[in-house]
Amino acid sequence: MTNTAQSSSVVAPASLRLPGIVLGVGLGGFIDGILLHQLLQWHHMLTSTNTDNIGVRYYDPATVSGLEMNTVWDGVFHTVCWLSVLLGMAILYSRVTHDRRSVWTSRGLWGWILAGWGLFNLVEGVLDHHILGIHHVHGGAYQLWWDIGFLIVGALLFAGGYLLQRSGRPYDPAPAGRSAEGRG
Repeated sequence: MTNTAQSSSVVAPASLRLPGIVLGVGLGGFIDGILLHQLLQWHHMLTSTNTDNIGVRYYDPATVSGLEMNTVWDGVFHTVCWLSVLLGMAILYSRVTHDRRSVWTSRGLWGWILAGWGLFNLVEGVLDHHILGIHHVHGGAYQLWWDIGFLIVGALLFAGGYLLQRSGRPYDPAPAGRSAEGRG
């Protein structure tokens, strides 16, 4: 068998892309929820439904009942983030079968996690801030600029993560000596 025939029969190692992106989406959501919803209290999930684009009932966060409903929806949001992190960890665990500790220092994984965080910002920003209009990064006179800034940060995180993962060494998550046929 020639070298080209051998190299074409070898299956490429499972990528860290999917688990990294799924982890990044969940972790990015947690950062958004903890920083913007809880610590800074700039918004909650339904704080702009008085001017939304889909007709969701308004729950004024300045009232107890409104804050309770916004807190429930913040909890639903955090649950989705938690499930994303669990799913990302499960995918990562299933793909990395040896030397699991070293994967946490790989530029590939951290690059894809940053890209996932950026993807979260882009999707959440376009969907919730612009299309649905259910909340904005920071309501008020300059809310459009805050929303655009959120999208710019998302694009920078995605681009930076993509470049970081490209600068890393390839990581083969299967043990050495395992044949291509044994990988499934």
